[in-house]
Amino acid sequence: MSQQGADDWWQKLYEDPDAGPEADPGDTLDHRFRSAAVVVTDPPPARPPDPVPLPGQRRSAPAQAPDPKAPPTRRPAAPGASPDGADPADPAAGADPRAVPTAPPRDPRQAGPTGYALGDVQVPPVRPELPVWQWGTPHAEDPPPAPAPAAPAPEPAPAPAPAGRRPEVRHLGDRAPTYAAEPGSLPVADPADLDRLVPDTVLEGARHGTYTLRAASVRGDSARYRGEARRDFLLTARFGTGDDALVLVALAGGDRAAPGAREAAAEMCHRVASAIGRSQERLAADIRSGRRDALRSGLQRLTDRGYGQLRARAAELGLAEEDYTAGLRGLLLPVDPECKTRVCFGTGAGGLFRLRAGQWQDLEPGPDPREPAAEDPAAGGFRFRASVARPGDTLLLCSGGLADPMREDALLPKALAARWAEPEPPGLAAFLADTQLRLKGYADDRTAAAVWEA
Repeated sequence: MSQQGADDWWQKLYEDPDAGPEADPGDTLDHRFRSAAVVVTDPPPARPPDPVPLPGQRRSAPAQAPDPKAPPTRRPAAPGASPDGADPADPAAGADPRAVPTAPPRDPRQAGPTGYALGDVQVPPVRPELPVWQWGTPHAEDPPPAPAPAAPAPEPAPAPAPAGRRPEVRHLGDRAPTYAAEPGSLPVADPADLDRLVPDTVLEGARHGTYTLRAASVRGDSARYRGEARRDFLLTARFGTGDDALVLVALAGGDRAAPGAREAAAEMCHRVASAIGRSQERLAADIRSGRRDALRSGLQRLTDRGYGQLRARAAELGLAEEDYTAGLRGLLLPVDPECKTRVCFGTGAGGLFRLRAGQWQDLEPGPDPREPAAEDPAAGGFRFRASVARPGDTLLLCSGGLADPMREDALLPKALAARWAEPEPPGLAAFLADTQLRLKGYADDRTAAAVWEA
């Protein structure tokens, strides 16, 4: 088949089947195979020029090129013969023996390194064969090659840490507390009043100006064992924006034997916080100006008003006043980094402590033990303290469940001083673990707020 015939055949195969002249009558499968081989096979290398004959030497006749239209002569293929039946060991008749032998055309049906598709036949890529002989094998008398430098031995992997139990909440002192450290039964819930559900633990934190705040309220061991709700209440809020803003921490706790202690603690914190939020601008100005007398009288007035509302609520519920009340502690922290005044106020059970230079100071001494305890927390006297913070100070405000062991057992303040000796304040999880240091004989709810000064 001529080259023009090959082009027409490829055009018919991949383009319009009606394009081009009619097929050659002598078109056969063999002709198509050879034409495809011509197209996909690389051209043979250029033939070297014929040598110039010496004087007296006969010049051989040039080889005649075969007619591409002539039908090929076929014979039975011998072992090792090429696909067209010619023996590669015997030169064809009339061929020039000096001609450079060329490789037979590659079978287009055999895949190359990347594979291809011929018509509707999918040909996979050729898998390279593994070499059976490595060139450059050293001779017997050649010197042996220099050994490659040995790779450094890998460092032994560190031995895995022995599998142990998770750390437990431990207690201070030689005697273990009466109750278990972890919660037991859940409190009974009322399906008609699910808003009254109180979580076992509340955790809060913030950073403003030059101080860091951590606060937590944890159900006591006794309430956990009996399946009772936490009676302490914790509220943290920021009123205002910019340097005039105030941060309030309010916490309250009632007698665990009083039926309305939990509701009274929450109501007292909400009422006091609402009044402070409405008076935020005036309070911030008084704190910045150092008007302590105005601060004391204003905070005492709103605290007394809160307890008066609790007594009115107790009458509505048909409860005694002592059954619907709670001790209160509040802490006001200015956001302004230039203002170092910290204001604490409240009444009833609770405490305020300061850790300075590794030593604890009780800024709010408890009532005289020789005097009978007042049934109404408001009758215990209003407490007010405005102090100037120093770098490195830690201020601790807490309810009675933590203030009592801080005053009565030297192990707890010593342990907290050691834990809080680091320059950086603890994270939320670490602070929660600090508030859960347990001592025998102290099983009430614990609520605490601590402020670290930079």
